Amino acid sequence: MKIDFTVPPEYENTRLDHLMAQIIPDCSRSRAASLISSGHLQVDGQTRKPAYKVRAGDTVFGQLPEESPGRVIAEPIHLDILYEDTHVLVINKPAGLVVHPGAGNAQGTLVNALLHHDPGIARAGEDPLRPGIVHRLDKDTSGVMVVARTARAAEFLKKEFKYRRVDKRYLCLVTGVIKADKGEIDLPIGRHPVKRKLMSARSDAPRSALTLWRVKERFVSASLVEARIKTGRTHQIRVHFYTQGYPLIGDPVYQYRKARKNQGGQTKAGRQMLHAFQISFRHPFSGQRMAFEAELPDDFIKISSYLRQLQAAPA
Repeated sequence: MKIDFTVPPEYENTRLDHLMAQIIPDCSRSRAASLISSGHLQVDGQTRKPAYKVRAGDTVFGQLPEESPGRVIAEPIHLDILYEDTHVLVINKPAGLVVHPGAGNAQGTLVNALLHHDPGIARAGEDPLRPGIVHRLDKDTSGVMVVARTARAAEFLKKEFKYRRVDKRYLCLVTGVIKADKGEIDLPIGRHPVKRKLMSARSDAPRSALTLWRVKERFVSASLVEARIKTGRTHQIRVHFYTQGYPLIGDPVYQYRKARKNQGGQTKAGRQMLHAFQISFRHPFSGQRMAFEAELPDDFIKISSYLRQLQAAPA
């Protein structure tokens, strides 16, 4: 991967390793520091220290070495299994669990757990780092996922997702009271032009993204919303509600500074309040339509209860 990046004014005095961890997709700060120290990333043709404070106009250039995917190791990690047969596995993923190995996450992922549960999943798909994975949830998003147990099931389910035949529904807690009862957000999103780990409506290469939503409950300064995504873009729900002025409670990235400060003392949310509560898909062997729901996790219930208490409290 080639890096050719000119530092914009807003990143003046940012540590070089911190900046590169934001710019390079799936790159941890430790890996960024290693790439800088080894000379794979240089500033205006010079090797700098990871702690170097960049200046506006600096050019960071380099050719990143290809990482060997290696072999994913099976690990005895607990799985909350909602359903399984010889073709598919439906699980309730907890918040904090990364779906598949990547830079800085070689172990402790859902894939490691799946291979321990069923070593045969290693043959379900072409990517050795993502066997059985036909869709994903962000690390700190909880909820229901379907996993393929065979190559045939993986191929079938990937096509179902591609042609939007899978119905996915989420519950989220957003900052602010939404007045309308329901609506849709039809707004293309893509990689942020500068912060490459983030998604944005200001992307240089946006892709169509459609979210249907309806309000389930209103609180003093928040709303419980059911969201149904017709497309499966990275961070879609989080970005869409952020652009509308209703960032998800607890979201560490797509958040306004004032909202982050205010809600931190109120809810103490340790992650974005987003839960994939329902999925419906055709079975890859029988063709039968199947639907599954994942119960709300404790942190989501706790914060919802707290918001209800605020709503009920006398003014």
